[in-house]
Amino acid sequence: MTAIKHALQRDIFTPNDERLLSIVNVCKAGKKKRNCFLCATVTTERPVQVNVVKVKKSDKGDFYKRQTAWALRDLAVVDAKDAVKENPEFDLHFDKVYKWVASSTVEKNTFISCIWKLNQRYLRKKIDFINVSSQLLEELPKVAEESVPSGENQSVAGGDEEAVDEYQELNAREEQDIEIMMEGCEYAISNAEAFAEKLSRELQVLDGANIQSIMASEKQVNILMKLLDEALKEVDQIELKLSSYEEMLQSVKEQMDQISESNHLIHLSNTNNVKLLSEIEFLVNHMDLAKGHIKALQEGDLTSSRGIEACTNAADCLNCILREFDLREQFARRLASHLNSVFVQQFTQTLLQLYNRSYYLSVPGHDQSSTLAQHSVELTLPNHHPFHRDLLRYAKLMEWLKNTDYGKYEGLTKNYMDYLSRLYEREIKDFFEVAKIKMTGTTREGKKFATLPRKESAVKQETESLHGSSGKLTGSTSSLNKLSVQSSGNRRSQSSSLLDMGNMSASDLDVADRTKFDKIFEQVLSELEPLCLAEQDFISKFFKLQQHQSISGTTTNEAEEMDGGTSSRLYSSGVPQTVSSEKDMIRQMMTKIFRCTEPELNNLIALGDKIDSFNSLYMLVKMSHHVWTAQNVDPASFLSTTLGNVLVTVKRNFDKCISNQMKQMDEVKISKKSKVGILPFVAEFEEFAALAESIFKNAERRGDLDKAYIKLIRAVFVSVEKVANESQKTPRDVVMMENFHHIFATLSRLKISCLEAEKKEAKQKYTEHLQSYVIYSLGQPLEKLNHFFEGVEARVAQGIREEEVSYQLAFNKQELRKVIKEYPGKEVKKGLDNLYKKVDKHLCEEENLLQVVWHSMQDEFIRQYKHFEGLIARCYPGSGITMEFTIQDILDYCSSIAQSH
Repeated sequence: MTAIKHALQRDIFTPNDERLLSIVNVCKAGKKKRNCFLCATVTTERPVQVNVVKVKKSDKGDFYKRQTAWALRDLAVVDAKDAVKENPEFDLHFDKVYKWVASSTVEKNTFISCIWKLNQRYLRKKIDFINVSSQLLEELPKVAEESVPSGENQSVAGGDEEAVDEYQELNAREEQDIEIMMEGCEYAISNAEAFAEKLSRELQVLDGANIQSIMASEKQVNILMKLLDEALKEVDQIELKLSSYEEMLQSVKEQMDQISESNHLIHLSNTNNVKLLSEIEFLVNHMDLAKGHIKALQEGDLTSSRGIEACTNAADCLNCILREFDLREQFARRLASHLNSVFVQQFTQTLLQLYNRSYYLSVPGHDQSSTLAQHSVELTLPNHHPFHRDLLRYAKLMEWLKNTDYGKYEGLTKNYMDYLSRLYEREIKDFFEVAKIKMTGTTREGKKFATLPRKESAVKQETESLHGSSGKLTGSTSSLNKLSVQSSGNRRSQSSSLLDMGNMSASDLDVADRTKFDKIFEQVLSELEPLCLAEQDFISKFFKLQQHQSISGTTTNEAEEMDGGTSSRLYSSGVPQTVSSEKDMIRQMMTKIFRCTEPELNNLIALGDKIDSFNSLYMLVKMSHHVWTAQNVDPASFLSTTLGNVLVTVKRNFDKCISNQMKQMDEVKISKKSKVGILPFVAEFEEFAALAESIFKNAERRGDLDKAYIKLIRAVFVSVEKVANESQKTPRDVVMMENFHHIFATLSRLKISCLEAEKKEAKQKYTEHLQSYVIYSLGQPLEKLNHFFEGVEARVAQGIREEEVSYQLAFNKQELRKVIKEYPGKEVKKGLDNLYKKVDKHLCEEENLLQVVWHSMQDEFIRQYKHFEGLIARCYPGSGITMEFTIQDILDYCSSIAQSH
């Protein structure tokens, strides 16, 4: 900005005897931004004139020019829009309101401040400043115009501040002294030189007196300096004493801190003693437990609702005393053992059902499709609601166990995760196996399953292993992990066998097959979601994770203070493990229980991609919708995280599908012996676009499809041109014309908004190559006549007048008649017929452009005919020479030829 100010001062204002005080870069509000500068200037001549000048760059942009100027006295109002918030807009009210937008708020404020100062200094009429910060409007003394030095070309940022700083207003006493002095010298006005000489003499006298006074006070100054030196020495001594005092106070501070800490420990000890006495009194008063409660804890029926309620009440009472330690330990073991048995029982029942299905599927020669139809007709996952309902009766006892013996509580949690992970793994793998078979429509007949054991022995073996691991709930679960999942291994081999099938061509599948896949994939996701959500809700309620608080790491006294002194009754063994939050604990359990879900989903996605690469479109839309739904419920949940990870795989497959199509376009080969016609990848793009538009209607991931469209259509354009350049049998223009016509028709029918520019480009290329092919193929059907008239046009171009061309020997009337006789109507029709056959050989039948091309050739031939007639009329006037066929004859020839073929 400084460089611009110097340039404006030098080029515009100095030649006009003006001085630039402030500048602001602005543009008009509400219009297309064309920047200019508003300048506040004053003239260097008297009387001073203050102006606001608008300066803008020239159209060429190499120099500045003065456009408009307003006198400051015509300015009525300055509106800064907002006195509190920063706002670059402001209005200047001259003969009309001018609205401006400054390039920065700082420049605007500086300019307004300068206008205000100029108004205060030079104008009697005060300008109204509205919506302007009070900090910008500072009162300035009115300076006489004579204080402004003329001829200076310095610019003052923010107003004429330098001139203001040089001026000092006279106070009342100085004004009075000047008036007295003027009265004593009546001739001051009439004889200014005498008055100036008198003032000079008096000033010299005063200067001499001042010098004598300074010399006389030298001794006093020396005395004062000695006194200051002595004072400094005294200050140093005081500082030394203060340092010693500070050291002494520091030792006193340390002693006081020790005393304070000792007092705190004594107070804490007294508090603990009081609480201990209160606990002892409480225990003495509640030593005995009712016989009914003791009987419920020892022999209560944990399988009936009444027995569970009695045990719950007894456990609550048991928390209130410390006498019955053995009874508490005994009941905790009995409860943990019973719950573990419930887990194993549920696992055994479900496992038997799964082995029934696996057994029938594995029998050679068995009708597997009928068995599958019996066990999963609707492709559904088993409902665990009855199991959850039965276990939720023990929720309060689980809370008691959690608070009483966290070790057994933690062991039950681990065993539950181990049992359920095995159970869900079998159910989910079987569920996905059926989904894969439904997708492919094939069975596994003929496959041998010699390694699969009999169902009774397998269930017994795994159940015994699970019961063996329940003996030590807090111990290692390695026995569970070492369990050989033979049937699961066979399932994995069976799943992989489905994935090993070769890629099926998309052209072999119809819309019904893709719709079938879409429904199956949606059914899989719809079954998984409620299963995961129900299990997560059960875990939260049964294991009381909503009430879980991490208290590890606190001291005994702190724990007692947290619960009012009853913490000693809550924990007799074990310490709760620290987790970052309830959601983290739930997510960890869900991840272990459903550990096979994400791999199975990825296998299913891989199978769908192998069946038909276009299935990635269905999967991307469905998976995106389910991820969006899960994130709305809980963005950090296991379901949301798992589906989000799988969505990444789906998106990668979608991108791979697009890349493969582009790669196939680049590798396409054309036959050298047959005509090209509509290229395969052009037809495939039409199929892809039609399918994608039906799938992505109102989808959340529409942006991914639009990006894919842009990549594909650009690759199609490039590949069409590449094939057209390499074509030997079919002319290049025909390849371009037919394929771009097909692309234009496809885009017009589908109405894809993101491809509007490509649609226009396709139409333009089709039109250009149609005209090029017509002109090239038609050529010069009347060749000798063309050569004759080319010579005529060449003579005219050399300067010979058109009516004098007939006097040229080579271009006289006899030569013209001779050439015209060589093209009777019969020969013209024969030539057009040969041309029609040639065009018919070039064009393909599927695009049906023959009549369009033939009509364009007809128009081009008629245009040449009219051109020849015009030359005859201008160069051979009155000769009566005409062509031996008319335009109507041409139309009849073309129509009969088209009808005959």
